[in-house]
Amino acid sequence: MITFLVGGARSGKSSLAVEMGVRHQGPVVFVATAEAFDADLATRIARHRHERPEWPTIEAPIELGDAVTATPSDSFVIVDCLTVWLANLFHHLPDEPARRDRVDAFLQAVSARTAPTVVISNEVGLGLHPETALGRDYRDELGRLNQRVAAVAQRSLLLVAGRALPLTDPWKSL
Repeated sequence: MITFLVGGARSGKSSLAVEMGVRHQGPVVFVATAEAFDADLATRIARHRHERPEWPTIEAPIELGDAVTATPSDSFVIVDCLTVWLANLFHHLPDEPARRDRVDAFLQAVSARTAPTVVISNEVGLGLHPETALGRDYRDELGRLNQRVAAVAQRSLLLVAGRALPLTDPWKSL
């Protein structure tokens, strides 16, 4: 089962995912996408590591599909987060078809899992219109990625202020 947690910064997505892992009766693997590009990010990464249990962690700033595939098939997997991963892809792979290939590989890998998997992402489309073309491209591509993950997830939740709203297929509500 894939659970997709989406929301704004500090909305409770990662905390909920970690709590889900703690409550899981079995092994948990954490797949982290962040790269320590600067001192601030290195400090944030260290804080996040300290805040979660000592689960095995796979660092996957680019090859997220390969990382998910490499996790043991019986492990509860937490992927944190697509927002940072896509930014990494923009940085390392400025070619849109190369990014699309990585996204497709990730979606295939996560869809193939039979054990519980939690995927975390930010919702960035609710804020200001990005000033730059790169910012608009990133916002649009993240929105499309989030839609694709929600489409393969069995459960999607929007987190706001530590509270969750279930997200449903709009055609089921019409």
